[in-house]
This record gives sequence, C-alpha cells and structure tokens, in this order.
Amino acid sequence: MAGSSSGIVAGLTVAAVATVGFLAYQASASVPAGLGSTARASAPPAVATSKAPRDRKNPAALPAGSGRGERVVYSVDDDRVWLVAENNKVNHTFKVTPGTVDPAMGSYFVTSRSNAITGTDGTPIQHVVRFTSTNGIAIGFSAAVSGATAEPDPTVKSGGIRESIEDGAAMWEFATIGQSIVVIH
Repeated sequence: MAGSSSGIVAGLTVAAVATVGFLAYQASASVPAGLGSTARASAPPAVATSKAPRDRKNPAALPAGSGRGERVVYSVDDDRVWLVAENNKVNHTFKVTPGTVDPAMGSYFVTSRSNAITGTDGTPIQHVVRFTSTNGIAIGFSAAVSGATAEPDPTVKSGGIRESIEDGAAMWEFATIGQSIVVIH
C-alpha cells in the first residue's frame, strides 16, 4: 500500500512541476524583448502635480505637463487616453469609460496583461492592460468583447477603464509589460 501511495505522490509532483514550467514558459514568451533595457527600466516620466493645462481650441490635444517620451497618458477628469511615441507625438487618442475606482494621479508601469478574461463586473473583456491597484482593486484598460462601453454599475467596485474594441486593440499593441502609464487630472 505504501508503495502505491508514494507512486501517486510522485506522479502528482511531476504533473505539478510540469504545469508550473509550462505556465512560466507562457509568461516569459509574452514578455517583450526590450523589457530589461534602460528605456523601460528607468523611472516613469515626471508629471505635473496640478491639473495639466489643456488646449481650449483642441480638447483632444495632449495636455502639457504629462511627461516626456513614449508613454500612455490617461486623464481621469477628461476620460481620455493618449498613446504617445518616443518623439512626444500622439499616435492615437480616444475617449474611455472609467470604472468606479480611479487610480491616483502619478506615473506607473504596465505590470500585467491578459488577452481575454471576465471583468469584476462579470463582463467578458479582452486586451486587458493593468498598471496599478487601489485598495485591492486592480486598475487597467480593457475592451468588452461585446464592444459595449456603458457606464459601470455604481454598486460594484471596478477599476476597469473600458475602451472600444478598436481602441483596446491599439492599447494592446502599444502598452506592453513595462510601458509607462501617466495618470493626470
């Protein structure tokens, strides 16, 4: 009897080690080649400590004081995102629908990504790009698989910042692990 129990334990151990190895390989395969480079390993860009000035004639223009270099800029007040290239030119800008929990103003890095999961509100989502958490609530960008960008249920704590499917795909391509995210008012 003892011999068969130890065989079962050994088999389960081998299966567990193989599973962990496979998951580690999957995680490492999704990390961009430049993650260890100084471009992504340096401190996030400095941002203005007060509300960033806006261009009154062009409200979609990148606000001054939102950092320098390649980054994602997210305005909590304007519900807008800018994908900014290394030369400080805006590649793409779009409106978003924030969750019920906002991130604090500041600089962050993309910490994790998921291609497709279920959001905290039960909605199937894709192209999830996470960059911080607030009181245990993960904060990140995502697109509902259905394409819906409806206002969130105010009774559910959600840090999901919803994008259209098209904008979610652009974010997914731009904001890889280690990408700077700047949150402004």
